[in-house]
Amino acid sequence: MSKPQPAPIKIGIIGGSGLGDALGTETGKAIEVDTPFGKPSSPITLANWGGAGSDIGGGSGGGEVAILQRHGIGHTLNPSAVPYRANIYALKSLGITHILASGATGSLREEIAPGDLVIVDQLIDKTTKRANTFYEHAAVHVELAEPFCPVMRNWLLEAAKQLDNIRVHEKGTYIVMEGPSFSTKAESNMHRSEAFAGDLIGMTAMPEAKLAREAEIAYAMIAMPTDYDCWRPHPRSDSAPDPQALLKEIIGNLQRATQANIALMKQALRDTSVLANTPSPAHSALALGIWSDKSKVDPAEIKRLEILWAKYFD
Repeated sequence: MSKPQPAPIKIGIIGGSGLGDALGTETGKAIEVDTPFGKPSSPITLANWGGAGSDIGGGSGGGEVAILQRHGIGHTLNPSAVPYRANIYALKSLGITHILASGATGSLREEIAPGDLVIVDQLIDKTTKRANTFYEHAAVHVELAEPFCPVMRNWLLEAAKQLDNIRVHEKGTYIVMEGPSFSTKAESNMHRSEAFAGDLIGMTAMPEAKLAREAEIAYAMIAMPTDYDCWRPHPRSDSAPDPQALLKEIIGNLQRATQANIALMKQALRDTSVLANTPSPAHSALALGIWSDKSKVDPAEIKRLEILWAKYFD
């Protein structure tokens, strides 16, 4: 008998603050995509990153990744204004099977230092203003107990072992606040409390992770702490006060974490065989998630979202 062939892997990268700007300099084929939810944050650039899966969207090589800038070109979109549904739908329309996302965060733990990387494993969603489902005209309930793909998380952690001088934390709970302003000190201490037990605070992981699950795309996030949030007093110099010191420090930490993040992603993308050979739970998320009587769902709605769920309808 012939040996089963690995599933084709197509990897998308969503770059947030820092990483989005860095990846915006990548050269490659830029694709404009329209979706039922409008245009995504940016054109999607197909760039060759070596062993990164298979051909995407009619490109030329076997090492392409599809890069999307979450906050748009020039970082023009605040976290509440990001078109999350259009972004995920656009990547799905290009056949993306796995998403590597990045996100700048504040650290809520002394041991998670600015400039470190965190392979996030849990989320607490405190957003209030964002459309958080594709399925507004049907009852669709996806399982989200583990919001990040365990296969991808292990893949990243194995890659991290191959890198020197980069500190990577193997898990962390990311609290997603609405923003765009940062936390009050009372909120920061609340998020650190036993009731929340947060490790990171940021503004963009939701509804992105949830929508990726609804689109049956495996999703993992590498968080980049840039500061200790406001729970930890920032040391000040009485002799030479500098009102720009904190901002300079945060930008420096972001730049350092961005370079570490790119190094980790490229190391992981050297070998995607585990992703090809190990099914992600996300890839069948809708199998038990469509609760509506399918015969009662409007055919026009089935057609509108066919890229996402057509395989589950006769």
